[in-house]
Amino acid sequence: MNNRNQCAERTVLITGAGRGIGLCLARHFLDAGANIALLEADATLKTPALQRLENSPRCLFVKADVADEPGVRSAIQQTLKAFGRLDVLIHNAAISAGGPVEQLAYADWRRVIDTNLSGAFLCAKHAAAELRARRGAILLIASTRAGMSEPHTEAYSASKAGLVGLTHALAMSLAPVRVNCISPGWIVTDDWQHDGRKTSLTEQDQAQHPVGRVGRPEDVAAMADYLCSDRTGFVTGQNFVVDGGMTKKMIYC
Repeated sequence: MNNRNQCAERTVLITGAGRGIGLCLARHFLDAGANIALLEADATLKTPALQRLENSPRCLFVKADVADEPGVRSAIQQTLKAFGRLDVLIHNAAISAGGPVEQLAYADWRRVIDTNLSGAFLCAKHAAAELRARRGAILLIASTRAGMSEPHTEAYSASKAGLVGLTHALAMSLAPVRVNCISPGWIVTDDWQHDGRKTSLTEQDQAQHPVGRVGRPEDVAAMADYLCSDRTGFVTGQNFVVDGGMTKKMIYC
């Protein structure tokens, strides 16, 4: 979907779209001509998110928790009522919980898995019929943490690895719906937050990436555009790493 004609009249539902990568995705697909449903658990993000989208009548903000099945079902129904169709589902919503594994509460583990992984399942489950009818696409936003970790990231890493597996499973079960996955690396989302914060980056931070810089949400949006377009009609079940080459770089010290 790199042009307005491909997106015109299509509807894209994005979870976790109130800020960060999700909001950047919404802006990208809106600019390409799509209708956008922003599924977001934090209602306080509605006003600033819609303002970033110029309060377009082609945008619908739906307050829903992706870990709540009735809420997900209702969000998809509201999307269909508003726009009459659903062509693309992007599951971006994610949370994390840190701390030593010995101290990680099971409730916190479950909360991360329910949001990051089970939320993707629930969205796919309730969007499946419409996406099949439209021969649509699903895109799951995982992470390079699916294949590498820092200490004390068990719940987050497990959930993102689960998304990679869920991608190829859904691609088989929901065919001809195409299901793919993006695993972003280090993405600085400052420009798509609402608090004015600025991440302090060192030359070393930038140099860790063979391309010479850390990532931006727009890098993820560019790949999302490609994977959700007709140009990738023969691509499904795949995970695409968008990390500036960082996970391929050997570091000895």
